[in-house]
Amino acid sequence: MDDGLPSYTTLHVTIDTAIARITLDNPPVNVLGGTLVRELHDLLGRLRDDRSVRVIVFSSADPEFFLAHVDIHILDEMDDLREIADRAPHLNLFQGVGELLRHQPQVTIVKLAGTARAGGAEFVAAADLAFAARETAGLGQSEVLMGIVPGGGGTQYLRERLGRNRALELLLTGDKVDADTAAAYGWINRAVPAAELDAFVDGVAERIATLSPEIVAAVKELVPPPDLTDGLRAENAAWAELVSGELPPRLMREALRHGVQTREGERDLESVLRTVAACL
Repeated sequence: MDDGLPSYTTLHVTIDTAIARITLDNPPVNVLGGTLVRELHDLLGRLRDDRSVRVIVFSSADPEFFLAHVDIHILDEMDDLREIADRAPHLNLFQGVGELLRHQPQVTIVKLAGTARAGGAEFVAAADLAFAARETAGLGQSEVLMGIVPGGGGTQYLRERLGRNRALELLLTGDKVDADTAAAYGWINRAVPAAELDAFVDGVAERIATLSPEIVAAVKELVPPPDLTDGLRAENAAWAELVSGELPPRLMREALRHGVQTREGERDLESVLRTVAACL
């Protein structure tokens, strides 16, 4: 671990020439669980005041899954995560991760080789820049298939990035889209051949890292993230009401029984969730 950072369980961190490279590693399918949430908060907080770091690159230890989605079991951990959730009173725990990322002073880049759905897709949308492997990457907001709406900023991030019509398409169908479609829609910056993704992202990160901290700060201040406070507050209220209803817990339990959060179940998650819904 570099520069006095603690040893993390779900994150591997290297820092070199103004670039922090963070690898997400939470087997078996890289779900966004309680430990990962805690460690992301801790790491981003520590990096926030580190002027020697100008770029943060996120990748996954699992080439198939960047962040599968929020861990279904995390709803049983909410009391243990209350201290983190309470840091931003108008946000829920998952929105807090996205907003921390959106307001990070460094340039944040996602290198997307595999799939990111729901909370994972929200993480991608919260980053400043995202580049994806054309042949293997995919994004989806699958929450409606679990009887809820996105609860980590997805409704607001997609509306802002994609426009209302495309956001509605993705939010209401729950479909996963490929990298080329995501780029055409504006969800990511661009799709590149998988064999070139590492070199491409490294090149972008290195060119930004050569700039002075003052230049990076000035550009980010002049192109700030939009204020989504009201929309996030409304999203949180809608999500909280739906997730506490009768249907979502039943869908989630059945989804786990049908293999969700296993590698096989996650590969065609949308079909699994539609099958589960049809059985209830």
